Amino acid sequence: QVQLVESGGGSVQAGGSLRLSCAASGYINSTYCMGWFRQAPGQEREGVARILSSGGRPIVTSYDDSVKGRFTISQDNAKNTLYLQMNSLKPEDTAEYYCAVKAGTYCTWRATDFETWGQGTQVTVSS
Repeated sequence: QVQLVESGGGSVQAGGSLRLSCAASGYINSTYCMGWFRQAPGQEREGVARILSSGGRPIVTSYDDSVKGRFTISQDNAKNTLYLQMNSLKPEDTAEYYCAVKAGTYCTWRATDFETWGQGTQVTVSS
């Protein structure tokens, strides 16, 4: 059973940066998709970045248009950790951020496709 624990959230001013971490423990299939999602109050959970990996190697990354060019998803297999580097943050990036994982050979943006979730970490960007 996989467990995910996020960290790294906080409060920053617009234009600032944060790096979120998601530490994974337990068994993960050899091919999997890991994603970062966010949810603002009163809004649906939305995917912002995802990475498809096989045998521990990233195959493809993709981003929502709202974060493209500002956010970078990466992973450190030695540390079993997924990262989300967030630069040029905007007030509209304010949300609870979650990491999630799904087994299989493809990624989706549908939150319901992901089997395991972390507890979330809050990101607040002030103008």
